[in-house]
Amino acid sequence: MIRSNILDDYLNYLRAAKGRSDGTIKEYYYDIRQFLRYMRVRKEGLVVDSLDEVDIDTVDKALLEQIDKSDVYAYISYLDRERQNSSRTKFRKISSVRSFFDYLTYKVDVLDKNPTENIDMPKIERSLPVYLTLEEAVRLLHSVQNYKQKEIFRRRDYAIATLFLNCGLRLSELASLNVEDLNKDRTLRIWGKGSKERLVYLNDNVQRSIDAYLAARKAEGLEEEGALFLSMRKSRMSNRSIQHMLEKHLKNAGFDTKKYTVHKLRHTAATLMYQFGDEDLKSLQEILGHESISTTQIYTHVNMEDIRHTMSQNPLANVEDVEKMLEDAEKEKK
Repeated sequence: MIRSNILDDYLNYLRAAKGRSDGTIKEYYYDIRQFLRYMRVRKEGLVVDSLDEVDIDTVDKALLEQIDKSDVYAYISYLDRERQNSSRTKFRKISSVRSFFDYLTYKVDVLDKNPTENIDMPKIERSLPVYLTLEEAVRLLHSVQNYKQKEIFRRRDYAIATLFLNCGLRLSELASLNVEDLNKDRTLRIWGKGSKERLVYLNDNVQRSIDAYLAARKAEGLEEEGALFLSMRKSRMSNRSIQHMLEKHLKNAGFDTKKYTVHKLRHTAATLMYQFGDEDLKSLQEILGHESISTTQIYTHVNMEDIRHTMSQNPLANVEDVEKMLEDAEKEKK
């Protein structure tokens, strides 16, 4: 795919040293390729109808050394005026370029100066995450639990929805879960971005829902190992199949699936734990597996008991209590 040695080496560095996924590496490649194409046109005076025509095979140290801050700002202007990229897209593309030059300057000493150092990044508007309120989350769980389908799939769907709403897993993380990832101490091993491992504590409601699903699996005579969540074909559920299943339940519960997606359930878990917990952001970052928290920090910076406590504060940990609370509130209204 790539014949430019400098860019090739950088992508190999992302894969081997930083543990970036293939999808992330592909995004870096596209972002940096576009930047290098623009720089060839700008620095070499190439006349082209489209940047897509520009080859980056000839990009070398000599060209990279010519790039300065004014060139970077010119590129940002190009993204804005010619490509009409959003502020968020511009920010991502410049972040990719900055990471590339950081590598060339500070990791492999190819360049003596970094043209992206101290540049003003494109401003992006911080939008609040979309999430379900406590009442809406309970409504979704009710809908899943009462959906008429075969018992094993009803329990499976409920366990999946409960995991999302209580533990804030990413879609890919949930799909990759195996039975062996369930530990006897009520923790769940999760493989996050870049194959980074973390543990999350399973509160009472999550543990009950998973136990009920595993009991249904056993009753069906299915293997008690391998993928945790199985499809109707008795194989691992794919990202898309889980997404389709949850969209069905969200729609059945009366939610607009254009607004409320699977990823919004992750936002819901984080928001509920933050709102109803003790505002322990360090524990919350660990639970969600944000990149700023490394694998070892689960032991060195965050005590597991703190994580247990934070996750236990999610009000959906005891959904029966929540239902009673909502019922009492309805009675008071009457």
